[in-house]
Amino acid sequence: MSILEVRNITYYYQDGRNKRVILDNLDAEFEKGKFYAILGESGSGKTTFLSLISALDSPKEGIILYEGKDIKEIGYERYRRNCIGIVFQNYNLIQYMTAVENVLVAMGITENKIEGNKKETAYKLLEELGIDKETADRRVNRLSGGEQQRTAIARALSTNVDIIMADEPTGNLDHETSEGIIELFMKLAHERNKCIIMVTHDLAIADKSDVILKLDTKKKQFEVINNRLEFIVE
Repeated sequence: MSILEVRNITYYYQDGRNKRVILDNLDAEFEKGKFYAILGESGSGKTTFLSLISALDSPKEGIILYEGKDIKEIGYERYRRNCIGIVFQNYNLIQYMTAVENVLVAMGITENKIEGNKKETAYKLLEELGIDKETADRRVNRLSGGEQQRTAIARALSTNVDIIMADEPTGNLDHETSEGIIELFMKLAHERNKCIIMVTHDLAIADKSDVILKLDTKKKQFEVINNRLEFIVE
């Protein structure tokens, strides 16, 4: 059963009399326990799509449903606070705070129930993602790119949400670190039953996902990629 559903989404920019259509009557469904990769050429609309399903922008037409309910009815702010976690390419951490403090900020905003002592839970979550206590107590501006991205993922997970959305999360990382982040996303989907939706331009990374959705630049809609080998060779 889908946790997130997109129905007949259309999005465009109006430039004077000209209308530039980015997404046109697009449909999509996302389930828990799966890792989705969204691919597309530059300017195809993949980041726009992520902005819409994360309620950072709103569609011109169509609806987005979370557990069968229109996210407009839930309220965009409440939806972002309680239903999804967002991982940005540039991390978007509070640089003068430590890693554990960044996680605690997110835990303090959500209305979702956090079991036990919040600080202990934050340390445990960071440790599970490869950040030990000593590292967790450092300001994030003293952490490596990989450590900052893992902190950002911990922050996204800390509010007990079922959906994690990531915009080019490995774009600023080296190959080895990128591999570790993707392995982490795979585990979150398959072992913790999370729905992972990731925008990427990297075909090799996308090939490790469960479902590849490629935005067709002409049709402004998704094409589901089934034959992985042929797609990667292309």
